[in-house]
Amino acid sequence: MKYVFSCLILLVLVASCSKIEENNDPIIGIWNHTVKTATNTNKMVVDNEEWIFNDVYLGRFHGYKDGQVVYLTDFNWSVNGDVYIVSYPGTDFPNDFVKMQETDEGTILMRTEGKLFAEKQ
Repeated sequence: MKYVFSCLILLVLVASCSKIEENNDPIIGIWNHTVKTATNTNKMVVDNEEWIFNDVYLGRFHGYKDGQVVYLTDFNWSVNGDVYIVSYPGTDFPNDFVKMQETDEGTILMRTEGKLFAEKQ
């Protein structure tokens, strides 16, 4: 009887600890920005930027020049109300503060100061 009781307790503990919270935030996915000028706000010479947001509040940034990755780094993201905060630990990149908007062309992220950040792919 003691063995059955121990197995039951172990089963309950394993079952209760194995749940992973599901994150269905609409920012999850790939976002892209084609740079019109040769330099972005971080002073990198790139012609295309890509952010890949995942469901555990992390992501990967790629900077492209002529189709080749010239810069990549990881980032963290969080949301406060309707503002998303993208931070780049280990770099000198400033945090990005963006809001999601729906347009006729699709979903976009706009910087809080009004400039386009990226478009959802």
